[in-house]
Amino acid sequence: MARINDNFLKLKAGYLFPEIARRVNAFNEAHPEAAVRLIRCGIGDVTEPLPEACREAMHAAVDELGHADTFKGYGPEQGYAFLREAIVENQYAGLGISADEVFVSDGSKCDTGNILDIFGRDNVIAITDPVYPVYVDTNVMAGNTGEADEKGTYAGLVYLPCTAENDFVPAIPERQVDLVYLCYPNNPTGATATREQLADWVAYARANRAIILYDAAYEAFIQDPAIPRSIFEIEGAHECAMEFRSFSKNGGFTGTRCAYTVIPKTLKGYAADGSERALHPLWSRRHSTKFNGASYPVQKGAAAVFSEEGKKQVAALIDGYMGNAALLREACARVGLPVFGGRNAPYVWVGCPEGLDSWGMFDKMLNEANVVITPGAGFGAAGEGYFRISAFNTREKVEEVCRRILETLG
Repeated sequence: MARINDNFLKLKAGYLFPEIARRVNAFNEAHPEAAVRLIRCGIGDVTEPLPEACREAMHAAVDELGHADTFKGYGPEQGYAFLREAIVENQYAGLGISADEVFVSDGSKCDTGNILDIFGRDNVIAITDPVYPVYVDTNVMAGNTGEADEKGTYAGLVYLPCTAENDFVPAIPERQVDLVYLCYPNNPTGATATREQLADWVAYARANRAIILYDAAYEAFIQDPAIPRSIFEIEGAHECAMEFRSFSKNGGFTGTRCAYTVIPKTLKGYAADGSERALHPLWSRRHSTKFNGASYPVQKGAAAVFSEEGKKQVAALIDGYMGNAALLREACARVGLPVFGGRNAPYVWVGCPEGLDSWGMFDKMLNEANVVITPGAGFGAAGEGYFRISAFNTREKVEEVCRRILETLG
């Protein structure tokens, strides 16, 4: 008898974004005349072309593969040195990170889920609420939770409420936890954490021998120079944190796929016998066993993000998306809705109109404005009463979305 992983049976409905796609497809089939004017501001997918510098680098890399003397087969599982060195030089200069502590992958979504392979099953795991659903669902799949209640809250996880009252940055837990997921700039709320707040988390992790899984996928969108871009800007973080980053949103690599995880050699966990063990070799073993590396052309394209022209082109992309976020903030504020985020992140987090819950707001915007948003309840119980709008779109479409918001909710 072939047994399945029963933990998958605990998962609630579908993953958030496929569920949104299912509802949108049903709407399109029922209203084909409205489908042509549908604008998607739900999933955080980029819309603008890859930077020219990246395209040129990838074209050149493909040409290299066409000649025997420059052909590349399997590459280093940890990533080519040219990319890892460029990452350290441009993202971690002065922060005590070396190139051999960088692991190149095909996406932060994959890494934040796969990282559970190197941790035991008896850890106390804390997540923020609302939360990026991958953190929760991968822990369910791994058997780190119990069943979910009617709100989708899983037994066995420690939920850290993020509310308007605490600026969507959770309080330090009163109990001990072993692993804690933090994402700043935050998805979905667009909030950021101050240096002082991150220092408190690092102090907590060190005091409790906990590990911070720090998702910095949106660090390139930070506009305020006082806000840390990396957890490793905080003293002591090298002993208690790892960091996930991606080329998806800054360089437009959502379809091209390239990211990286930084695991300092000083980061330690504990074996069943209580002995201290470095996590770097464990992740290296997992990475080299289950992953053959991102492709050579993709890594050459990613490295071009750090070229002189690449930096200018990426900056222009970010300026465009952040300009979109400002317009969306303004439109929602004009109709009297509470607005958060959108200043240092490409997501605008908005309170629902009185009398509408998150999915009710989703249906209203879909049916009346023909705009796809993301219901806050899909990110956790604390997300109920909010919705997320993505600034990843063309300026023309964002301006039209703003017009429809005013028309539908004004």
